[in-house]
Amino acid sequence: MENVVSKEAIKRAVTESLRNLFRKTVDTATDAQLYEAAVYALRTVFTEKWIKTHDQYKEKDVKMVYYLSMEFLMGRFFGNSVMNLCMYDTVKEALEELGIDYNAIENTEADPGLGNGGLGRLAACFLDSLSTLEYPAYGCGIRYHYGIFEQKIENGYQVEYPDNWLANGDFWAIKRPEYEVEVKFGGDVRTEVKENGELRFIQENYSSILAVPYDYPVIGYGNNTVNTLRLWEARPKNFFDLQSFNAGNYAKAVEEQNIASTITEVLYPADEHIQGKELRLRQQYFFISATVQRVIERFKKDHSDFKELPDKVAFQLNDTHPSIAVAELMRVLVDENNVPWDEAWDITTKVCAYTNHTIMSEALEKWPVELFSRLLPRIYMIIEEINRRFCIELVQKYGNNPGRIHDMSIIADSQIKMAYLAIVGSHSVNGVAKLHTEILKNQELKNFYDFYPEKFNNKTNGITQRRWLLHANAPLAELVTDTIGDGWITDLSQLERLVPYADDRQFREKFMQIKRDNKLALAEYIKETNGIEINPDSIYDIQVKRLHEYKRQLLNVLHIINLYFRLKENPEMDIVPRTFIFGAKAAAGYRMAKNIIKLINSVADVVNNDPDVNGKIKVVFMANYCVSLAEKLIPAADVSEQISTAGKEASGTGNMKFMLNGAVTIGTMDGANVEIHDEVGEENIVIFGLSSDETARMRREHSYNPWDIYHSDERIRRVMESLVDGTFSKNNKDMFRDIYNSLLGNSNSDEYFVLKDFASYTEAQERLERIYKNKDEWSRMAVLNTAKSGKFSSDRTIKEYAEEIWNLKPVHIEL
Repeated sequence: MENVVSKEAIKRAVTESLRNLFRKTVDTATDAQLYEAAVYALRTVFTEKWIKTHDQYKEKDVKMVYYLSMEFLMGRFFGNSVMNLCMYDTVKEALEELGIDYNAIENTEADPGLGNGGLGRLAACFLDSLSTLEYPAYGCGIRYHYGIFEQKIENGYQVEYPDNWLANGDFWAIKRPEYEVEVKFGGDVRTEVKENGELRFIQENYSSILAVPYDYPVIGYGNNTVNTLRLWEARPKNFFDLQSFNAGNYAKAVEEQNIASTITEVLYPADEHIQGKELRLRQQYFFISATVQRVIERFKKDHSDFKELPDKVAFQLNDTHPSIAVAELMRVLVDENNVPWDEAWDITTKVCAYTNHTIMSEALEKWPVELFSRLLPRIYMIIEEINRRFCIELVQKYGNNPGRIHDMSIIADSQIKMAYLAIVGSHSVNGVAKLHTEILKNQELKNFYDFYPEKFNNKTNGITQRRWLLHANAPLAELVTDTIGDGWITDLSQLERLVPYADDRQFREKFMQIKRDNKLALAEYIKETNGIEINPDSIYDIQVKRLHEYKRQLLNVLHIINLYFRLKENPEMDIVPRTFIFGAKAAAGYRMAKNIIKLINSVADVVNNDPDVNGKIKVVFMANYCVSLAEKLIPAADVSEQISTAGKEASGTGNMKFMLNGAVTIGTMDGANVEIHDEVGEENIVIFGLSSDETARMRREHSYNPWDIYHSDERIRRVMESLVDGTFSKNNKDMFRDIYNSLLGNSNSDEYFVLKDFASYTEAQERLERIYKNKDEWSRMAVLNTAKSGKFSSDRTIKEYAEEIWNLKPVHIEL
């Protein structure tokens, strides 16, 4: 793509925006106003491409994929947009000539928390790849007003605050009220007989809200494609009841507005109570119904035969949350467009495809029939019919086998199993790493794999190298480009050409100097934000991800406690200084996860202030982990902690980001770690712990008793007792009692094999330290991790989806 926008044009657009929007000059504008003006200057560059992209999609009548996701963790837009427009130097120089600090502009932008971790960040990486590879696509989700939450640490505890990312405005979105649709909840379903004898179903006495789309640009790298992220916002049909207001009933006057706004206020509201469960279900149906209705309206403008829909539309269900799309598409086809059931079902199953992201039971959603049928009566009737017909198929194949039919039924035990609906209603079911897919086929979804073997396939996750190397680690990106050229930016497999440079001392020295510079920058940032001084020559051992027991931040902490006790016993012990860095949000209602955050911070308070330790180990918890914080942490990491219980992590993508930036992985053979091991080689990754087969066998045979570990390992006894003797709780012996009980409460405790893997993990940590002491060996491992990360690009993953699931063709956009 040739850059035709001059530096002078950017300067002119910024100054004119300041004048027209704020009646300000560069000298008098605030940082927020300068940022907004810079965004509008960029919009003069990409808006024409955005228009042309969708005009040409329409002219060519292309097939479009709609990526349906509850989460899109996009990160900041400004820097990523400048990068993908290939205008970094132009924009930076233009701003500097105006006296504006480019970095200050980037840092002024809010980092919207519209996701909770890997699921939402994967969706964002996929959108980047779809645009860069020129595939026609929409991302479809919810415009949460407050996202997940802003995490603050108070007295060591996580406290949640609203993430008010819209407080200063939303300058990237275009509101599209002309495309608003009505979404219906509750009421009754009336049937009447049509002329052909078929039944028509009519929903009555319902309450409804309006879904209004906001469109965000997704700019492809180095091309003219600008796809769209469409986020739906809830609006009441009537904003204000003037009669109630004039009668003095002020609460009722805005009641409808308040009900609507709750739907798009917060991502993943706490659902320990029925109101929270109902709100989550409303959220899921809200954005799915809005998307499906809009897609069908768009299709009908140019087509009259719904049999053509699978040739023009693909729905990808990003995990179980959007699985209600199967039933909603059936409703729109059958009820609103008079498509016969069998034809509608054939269309639906060809349009929908399902990605399973986890085997954790809480993510395989199940809705109580009472709640679901009350809130979505027609959708429930459709799922009942889908299930009835599916059960007939099961009987035809397996005969009268009540046990199997019960186990596979979409509706059973007064619950609707949404993952089963997605499997039955899709033509493709994919896992997200080879091991994960095999576990789905052979364990968790074995019955469905036996019934639908042709549906199951693997699509190992990936990350966009443009965000996670080119943008997040510009000095390393520059070294790579100077060494092998810039082809890796759109073809990450070219990093393989770096392999010979692992034996080039001069290259390794440059590589490690960049790492040290990144470590110095992070040390400065930690001093500024946390008030903790860390040693840039220490090993930066980083674990950043959603806080969940299966991800085993607790195993990491127990190892730190053990290392602390060893130093207390022998303050002169010769170890390489270590800085253990954590970042994680715990779900607001997840008590154990929040207790683990408190434990991390309590251990940090003791360790960081003990003169016997003398700075040899430091523990840091970075609050409010998000994309922009990850961009600071990942390039500085020496060690990447990927230590989930084997068989529990579907894939992981943080492991790929760290690898790309030259960190060495310590991990279990779980998720994509298995494939990282295969790519980089056993000598360039540190593997420990039980295998997924071993954990599955122990669960099956009930052969693991954590008390056996406690009685046989003095280190475990000492570490565990420190949780309940006041060592880390200022003599409050009950503060961490729940954590203790989760591991040693009874013979069935320690669900995630923390104590079982402790000895192996400790030995792996000691192995890491020995390798790190050999600078040549360590630098060679670091270079090879970057060089061997080519497989893990989201570009590769998206090509596989496009070619093997969606049958989607790239479309080159001409200006």
